[in-house]
Amino acid sequence: TIAENISRFAEVPDARKIIRAAKAADIHELIVHLRDGYQTELGPHGTALSAGQRQRIGLARALYGDPFLVVLDEPNSNLDAEGEEALTKAIAKVRERGGIVVIVAHRPSALSAVDMVGLVQNGRLSAFGPKDEIIQPTTKVRPLVVGKTPPAAGRDRIANAAE
Repeated sequence: TIAENISRFAEVPDARKIIRAAKAADIHELIVHLRDGYQTELGPHGTALSAGQRQRIGLARALYGDPFLVVLDEPNSNLDAEGEEALTKAIAKVRERGGIVVIVAHRPSALSAVDMVGLVQNGRLSAFGPKDEIIQPTTKVRPLVVGKTPPAAGRDRIANAAE
């Protein structure tokens, strides 16, 4: 079901956490308008969701339980403008509560809510720093790892690795 999926198939899922995660991913309203709501079956014999809707369920799953570290791989690959806005808001909320978000992305639009960027070229970290310094109009964007500014010690360690 959608609830099981968001709760990562927890033995004792917390309904409040499931709804909070769905709201953070801006998918709650769609879910409650499905015939079976959060108990809607997914998969080959269940309700068909669009790629963007599945991606937002995945975002809710990542946000379930308010984790400190959220890692998102290509989180905006199937999102429309509304979904990208929901993603940006969700990232901002994680950061507001002191969490860290790491995003692996090819599309620069995924970078709107981040402050630090690591540029990976040929399998190696080639640059790390503030987004506006790393991503220039002439930068050929490769797979990126981006996120909240790490603590000073971690930032120095990562910067030294890039040299």
